[in-house]
Amino acid sequence: MTPSVGVVIPTRGDRQAQLREAVESALAQDHPGRLSVVVVADGAAPRDIEVPSCVRVLPNTRAPGLPGARNTGIAACDTDLVAFCDDDDVWLPGKLAAQTRALGERGGEFASCGIEVEYAHRRVARLAGCDTVTAGDLVRSRMVMVHSSTFLFERGALWVDESAPGGQNEDWDLALRAAGRRPITHVDRPLVRVRWGGSHYVARWADRIAGLDWMLARHPELAVDPRGAARVYGQLAFGHAALGHRREAVRWAVRAMGARAGEPRAPIALAVAAGLISAPAVLSALHRRGHGI
Repeated sequence: MTPSVGVVIPTRGDRQAQLREAVESALAQDHPGRLSVVVVADGAAPRDIEVPSCVRVLPNTRAPGLPGARNTGIAACDTDLVAFCDDDDVWLPGKLAAQTRALGERGGEFASCGIEVEYAHRRVARLAGCDTVTAGDLVRSRMVMVHSSTFLFERGALWVDESAPGGQNEDWDLALRAAGRRPITHVDRPLVRVRWGGSHYVARWADRIAGLDWMLARHPELAVDPRGAARVYGQLAFGHAALGHRREAVRWAVRAMGARAGEPRAPIALAVAAGLISAPAVLSALHRRGHGI
């Protein structure tokens, strides 16, 4: 029997054209089971959200921010599975069919898929090179393709942690917890177009630092794997450098290099801290290649 799917799309209501595209891409999926779409207005009035009449629009009734909005949507669904889509992303044809088929064939409870990163009119596919993602994989690498807009999972199995500071890393935390229960079923094809550059989170450096500190406290295993630890320390170094916190940037850069001598984020953070290049310039160069810091 084909499972029913509820799609949760949080929005602040400030990018209506992109929201309509996200909604339409979900409604256009060739899914033989029941499909419903719930848009959750976070900080916006539901009456101001313009979507097709078949789509429910609800106010965020939980903690303000993305995690609470996602959980509001989960609670509103009565489907077998729940899927997430950000309001500035687009599902590509065949996304749901491929993931539901993979879950059924492999007996999984949580699925992701490859993505296509769109930035400055360029599109770059990001694939995992595997069909299963473990907790160890997500510790060693953030695995950008295990993106919130790819998530499809059994309703009731997991909830988003609303304590994530500024909503940062709630998706990474959710994926790690899912993989800790059972390896994530991954469809390694670019089935979601993720649009970078318009995110509400990309340059909120204080929130990003707090989110990384939260992850280190919540998932101590991140500090055990040398490669994973160096990556997080390098990101912390970069965040502090972007804020002009030179001493903290140097401290975290040294820790990153101590964990892994070849960690590339450390010298980049030091260059930003020294004023040799700006943080936005670094991000722009990386985003053009489909990568982040």
